[in-house]
Amino acid sequence: MRATFTLVVTALVLVGCKDPGAKVTPAAVEAPTDDKAEPSSADEATTSLAMDPSNSKIEFVGAKVTASHAGGFTDFAGTVDLGDPIEKSRIGITIQTASLYADREKLTQHLKSPDFFDVAKFPTATFQSTEITKQGDGYTITGDLTLHGVTQRISFPATITAGDSEISAGAEFSINRKDFGIVYPGMPDDLIRDLVVIKLSLGLPRKS
Repeated sequence: MRATFTLVVTALVLVGCKDPGAKVTPAAVEAPTDDKAEPSSADEATTSLAMDPSNSKIEFVGAKVTASHAGGFTDFAGTVDLGDPIEKSRIGITIQTASLYADREKLTQHLKSPDFFDVAKFPTATFQSTEITKQGDGYTITGDLTLHGVTQRISFPATITAGDSEISAGAEFSINRKDFGIVYPGMPDDLIRDLVVIKLSLGLPRKS
């Protein structure tokens, strides 16, 4: 009986849903240090742009062996202090985790539970950039992500375009949920994958 169960699990792993997190660049992760982004000065960041759900999206894709699921957050706010050059900019975001949604209502409620985000205990998630560097045609953004009560310094690739009327930015990368203490394994015959795809899309209008 045990051998049959093992064969079933193995078969599900082999023929199940491909891991979406393996298809994108993983964020580099390290323990945060004491260095923080300095407050913006008039020389470094002359424009502060507001970020909220009316002009931006914060989405994710998670997966288990048999399926993947999309979701995101509907309540967040932040600022981009735009510098010249862009590398002198600062980014700060605060997410209200109870605004989490997924493509199924039952899953939405489970993700909010102590098995995952535990939104009652950890009502916010935050990101504060510490460095932005030019990398070829794009940029690498580094900063401190606090999620599920755990802070890690992550670095991920992004595109940033400063137009006359709008600042647009986008990023797609993966994080390992276990780096942030989210370790719920899922069902024995339908294990949850560790990598979660993060999708960021910003379209911030310049102040007139």
